[in-house]
Amino acid sequence: MSFELKGRIIEIFSTQTITDKFKKREFIVEYTDNPSGTYVQYLKFQFTGDKCTILDSYKTGQEVTVSFNLKGRKYEKDGRVSYFMDLEAWKLSGADSVSGSNNNLPSYESYNKLEEEDENGGLPF
Repeated sequence: MSFELKGRIIEIFSTQTITDKFKKREFIVEYTDNPSGTYVQYLKFQFTGDKCTILDSYKTGQEVTVSFNLKGRKYEKDGRVSYFMDLEAWKLSGADSVSGSNNNLPSYESYNKLEEEDENGGLPF
C-alpha cells in the first residue's frame, strides 16, 4: 500500500553504503497533522539504491510531497526478537524542485474543466 504526505524538508543526510549491494539516504520531513499546527511530527524517510540521488535536487526548508511505503521486518539474534519499520520513499515532488516535479502538468480540476468545455462544443486546447 502506498501513502503520501506534504511537509517541509528539515534535514538531508549523506548516502550510507550498508553493503556492496545496498545503500540508503535518509531525510527528515516536518509534518503537521492538524489544521492548527500545534502538533508537529518529524518523520525520517529513506531512499534506497539508485533512488538515493533523487535528493540531490532538493534542499532543507523546501515544501515537498513524499510518496512512500511502510516496510516492516522481524530480526532475530541470540534468541531475542526485534521489529523494525521504515518509511521507504519512492517519489518526491515539490514546488521548487529541479527534477521529479509534476508542477507543469494540469491539475485534476483543470483537466475536468477541459473535458466539460469539450462536451459543450468548445475545444480542449
